[in-house]
Amino acid sequence: MNEGTRLNKFLSHNTKYSRREADEVIKAGKVKIKGKVITDLSTMVQKGDKVYVNNRFVHTRNEFTVLVYNKQKGELVTKKDDRGRKTIYQNLSKRYHHYIPVGRLDYASEGLILLTDSPDVATALMTSDLERVYYLKIRGEVTDAMTEGMKEGLVAEFATKGAHEKSEIVSMNFAPFLWYKVQKNDPKFSKLKVAITEGKNRELRRFFGYYDSEVMDLKRVEFGGISLDIAPGKMRFLSKSEYHSLHTFLHGLKKSARDG
Repeated sequence: MNEGTRLNKFLSHNTKYSRREADEVIKAGKVKIKGKVITDLSTMVQKGDKVYVNNRFVHTRNEFTVLVYNKQKGELVTKKDDRGRKTIYQNLSKRYHHYIPVGRLDYASEGLILLTDSPDVATALMTSDLERVYYLKIRGEVTDAMTEGMKEGLVAEFATKGAHEKSEIVSMNFAPFLWYKVQKNDPKFSKLKVAITEGKNRELRRFFGYYDSEVMDLKRVEFGGISLDIAPGKMRFLSKSEYHSLHTFLHGLKKSARDG
């Protein structure tokens, strides 16, 4: 016989509450199952039970894991390289070698990479318009034309400077940056912090390359509210609050798909 899942464990897995916090919510009479207020901490949730907290339905979460990895310069975001170059998986335990990277950073770039064991989650994040935040160092100064392009977006018929040598993509449409901040503007080199919604196909390198400037350093420091807070070459799991935000985002996508 299936004994179900203890109520505080069910709530801690499917809501923002820890088990201790869930116990307090239960004792306060804020939890209902089948329309009945539950205050017994030993209550077990059975499959199919509808659980409500503060009269809001608790959606059960599918199990998946997301890792944050701090990619170093000189690492590739791939399983193997035919030229024998180092990959991020060489720094990860074998138990994570089946994890899928959410997008990529090129060989010379560094910073935040998300990896997950769920293909659906990987696709949802890669195709999302969640904010990606980068630190950049570019050769030369930030020009008025660059500023206009960051504000208004850009349709570039030839955007091959900064591209991978084997890329067949020539023209690109650059969406307006979400925001940008020029931290240093100098004829030798300049520094910026920028936020965009995509970041594929070496978008930032191509954008500044279009204005005949080279991106000398590129570091991603945030993706969808998940921040880079670990040393280069290290990994961590998402925090409880980060998982909660991610589940909320994924639930919103499913709801939009149903309503659409």
